[in-house]
Amino acid sequence: MKSKTLSENLVYQRKLKGYTQEDLSDKTTVGVRTIQRIEKGDVQPHLQTVKLLAVGLDVEVDELLVLDNPNEEVIQRKWMLLLHGTPFVGLIIPFANVLIPLFIWISKADDNKIYDAHGRAVINFHCTINVLLIISLLLFFPFPGINFFGTGAVFLFGIIMSIKNIMSALSSQTCYYPLSIPFLKPKKG
Repeated sequence: MKSKTLSENLVYQRKLKGYTQEDLSDKTTVGVRTIQRIEKGDVQPHLQTVKLLAVGLDVEVDELLVLDNPNEEVIQRKWMLLLHGTPFVGLIIPFANVLIPLFIWISKADDNKIYDAHGRAVINFHCTINVLLIISLLLFFPFPGINFFGTGAVFLFGIIMSIKNIMSALSSQTCYYPLSIPFLKPKKG
């Protein structure tokens, strides 16, 4: 996982706000030439300069600074594996495919936006799978032959999508669970 540099973050945040280098200089006591040199990566600014730029951009300092913590990526991968992998316990314990990720999500959602988004996706998907399985099992009694394949298809779809998303979350921190009912909606800004 490549992290962005301070210069890339500064350019991104400045352009996101629609500021020119001159506009940013006017909002701070940092000179235009200094901003240009920081954005080119020619200089490593003092923390005070970064704080001034963050205030001028109305962002947190950590949105500009790059703090390297080699353990952070390993820890994040472990939590991703737990979020996306624990639903397999539902193969043994009914509804554990939702309950275990739910408990993990509740405890980690405030720690990181990624945990929040992935947790919601996992829970929504597995709630949807549970609803589809319950419906297919209820339909099994009137239509046993036809619905046997429907129940198997839902079950297989859940397993395949879970495995695909474990690999995707670990490699690129992305996930995509199609056909999910949004039981847990994202927080509004």
